[in-house]
Amino acid sequence: MNTVMQKSAAVDIDTRWQQFAPDLAADKVLFSDVIPGGCHWSWSLPRGVTLRLVALDDRANLSLVLYNAREKLERYNMPDSLKAEHTAHYTRGHVLMSDMGCSLASITADNLGWHDPLGMLLNSERLEAKYGRHNYQQFRNGMYRSGRDGLLIEIGKYGLSRRDLVAPVNFFSKVSVDEEGRFVFHERHAREGSYVDLRLDMDVIVAVSAAPHPLDPRPEYAPSPIGVAAWRSGPAPADDFCRAFRPECARALHNSDMQYLI
Repeated sequence: MNTVMQKSAAVDIDTRWQQFAPDLAADKVLFSDVIPGGCHWSWSLPRGVTLRLVALDDRANLSLVLYNAREKLERYNMPDSLKAEHTAHYTRGHVLMSDMGCSLASITADNLGWHDPLGMLLNSERLEAKYGRHNYQQFRNGMYRSGRDGLLIEIGKYGLSRRDLVAPVNFFSKVSVDEEGRFVFHERHAREGSYVDLRLDMDVIVAVSAAPHPLDPRPEYAPSPIGVAAWRSGPAPADDFCRAFRPECARALHNSDMQYLI
């Protein structure tokens, strides 16, 4: 066994990333995981790591929130990000800004082209009204989980609570607005193999939930699994695509860079 394979086996016991992200360099992959549909997880990760998020089935949704790991009062701010970048959806080039004008993360690759920042979270009340009640005591791992409850569990591991839960990014979902100002959920937007690369521009806490999007019209509870692979990409270089995407993105990345001069 060569050195690269030994290092990969030692660092990343779960090698399923080789199936859903085979283009990643084995000597740079830090870890991988598969989040079952409806489940949730979180990590505290350093600046310069990129997360490859992959839809492992059609109609996937992954709700994601971000917090500055050094100062948790700073967190992802949806209104500031959308206003500054003149957009109502995310794709390659966009940055996820904090409420202090810094880039917490940047979308450096995206083969789908539209990710929803507006649709919010499925809560337990809407979950039960739409899908019925499947609790852990009766159904064990087959229980139904809401995105809101899942994210509250995850951020609670870091001393955060309900008042700290922010509006998420719903990766792999598309929500537009019709002529009368109503949200329109686009079914079958994500396909198996859809992916996005999210580079972390600060030391961050990342929490995710693979529960269904709250506007998904399907009557059955059928959330899709998500593949996750983390790899060492390094911070945004001077010629970074996201820096050049919009002046506002460049300023947000500069603000993040200034916190890591020493």
